[in-house]
Amino acid sequence: MTPPRIDLSRWRAWARDALQDDFVAACIVAVLLIPQSLAYALLAGLPPQAGLYASLLPLVAYAALGSSPAMGVGPVALLSLMISQALAGAPAGVPASAVALVLAIEVGLMLALAAWWRLDALAALLSVPVLQGFETGAALSIALSQLPVLLGASAGGSSLPQVLQSWWQAATPWWPLTALYGLAALTALWLARRHTARWLQRHMRPEPAKLLERLAPLAVLMLAIGVSAFTGAGARGVELVGALPALHWTLAWPTLDLTLWRQLLPSAAPIALVTFVSSLVVAESLARRDGHRIEPRRELAGLAAANLAAGLSAGMPVAGSFTRSIVNLDAGARTRMAGVFTAALMALAIWLLGKPLALLPTAVLAATILVAVASVFDAAPFREAWRYSRSEGALMAVVAALTVVMGVGWALAVGVAGSIALLLQRTARPHVALIGRVPGTEHYRNVGRHEVQLTPGVVALRIDESLLFTNARQLADVVQQHVAGHPGTRRVVLLMSPVNRIDFSGLTALRALHELLHDRGIRLDLSEVKGPVLDGLNEGGWTAWFDGRLFLSHHQAMLDER
Repeated sequence: MTPPRIDLSRWRAWARDALQDDFVAACIVAVLLIPQSLAYALLAGLPPQAGLYASLLPLVAYAALGSSPAMGVGPVALLSLMISQALAGAPAGVPASAVALVLAIEVGLMLALAAWWRLDALAALLSVPVLQGFETGAALSIALSQLPVLLGASAGGSSLPQVLQSWWQAATPWWPLTALYGLAALTALWLARRHTARWLQRHMRPEPAKLLERLAPLAVLMLAIGVSAFTGAGARGVELVGALPALHWTLAWPTLDLTLWRQLLPSAAPIALVTFVSSLVVAESLARRDGHRIEPRRELAGLAAANLAAGLSAGMPVAGSFTRSIVNLDAGARTRMAGVFTAALMALAIWLLGKPLALLPTAVLAATILVAVASVFDAAPFREAWRYSRSEGALMAVVAALTVVMGVGWALAVGVAGSIALLLQRTARPHVALIGRVPGTEHYRNVGRHEVQLTPGVVALRIDESLLFTNARQLADVVQQHVAGHPGTRRVVLLMSPVNRIDFSGLTALRALHELLHDRGIRLDLSEVKGPVLDGLNEGGWTAWFDGRLFLSHHQAMLDER
């Protein structure tokens, strides 16, 4: 038996075009990921090691099955809050770490089933206004949450009210030396972003110049560590990352207590839903920036694999993080191999660089995040949406505001509900156009837009959308209004070429229209019905009650004299 051949050309192309960028991005993100992982685990009420474990194998698992090249998977604030609520309702005596493992496995299995059942169609509810509003609002929320850290304030929170209330009540509204570190790092990163590339390109070839430009944020972090160590910043009140916990990483199956699994299902279901929706929003937002295509079903599979990996490696439920993802993209990540490198470098950093990383001021990390999210802010999409559609522009602004004020959960819920409401509003009444013949041609156009000729005794109408439960019951009223304006009508001909589907509600409405016209002595004819639509009508037994005629072309229908 001949062994399968490995396509080395693809890997050679990646090594040539993207390996360097992916590795540099991983170096930057790995340093950022360590303190974040610790913080989110503590926020969830778990041992800090759980956050670190959830940032290793899950990244590799997502890279194997996901579709976003820049998605940063790991512990996130929203899931941490939901996990803490699940821990509060867990049975007494069960360790928090055991509950987290069961939750991660259950979330992974639910996402895997959703991918198997192709429930990724739910992604269609995430409209562009929702994505753009979330992206801007998330960037603002991240910036607000990092501002106290930048200035050395003993405040925190992930929404505007939380940050302001915490800051107002903080014993230390700011710490001068910490603020000095943060603002100096912010200035250095901003100057590096604006001027490093131009300066380097004047002194060296483009290739090494590009590499050094990517390494500039990492150089700032290393310089901050050196200055912190030299000046004894920790002893002077500057908050540092601190000593990393000892790791005892093992692969283990979660407890098989079926009672516990059953009790946690009501908590795992919303966590799985939020994981998919929020991660997909992040992936779609990144895709709009870098032009990559996102496959929702693969995202489901990738997130399922990541959570299963977290459950088998002493971690916690994970999702796509906007903070890490935008830093990853901003650092130049080109493929999902950046996530694999991040996991490897993070493990190496915990093992070898624990002491140097402990000396890094958290304000410098905050500056790194602020510079990355600053590139997201753009008012142009809001202006364009407002000019094109006031309702969609308003939805975009509401989602952005809710993300900042209420959090991701509220923003996504209102955004999806608003998208559905706009869809229902626009499809609740089918658009039916009165059409006539363009003189000298066989083309038929809207009488309100073109100079056309009408056929006496025949009302020709074009149905401009599918007939579904959302709009079908209005069909008879719309057609009647057109017929009422043309006394002496003998026939009504519906041009059906724009109709892609007729559901049962649409079939019922079509039959009601047929009977209504038949009672008035008016024949209903159809033209240019698409094959799949006609197949559905035949399966619905429409020939038992339809006594009109079916025409291949609308022009042929208009010439019919019978």
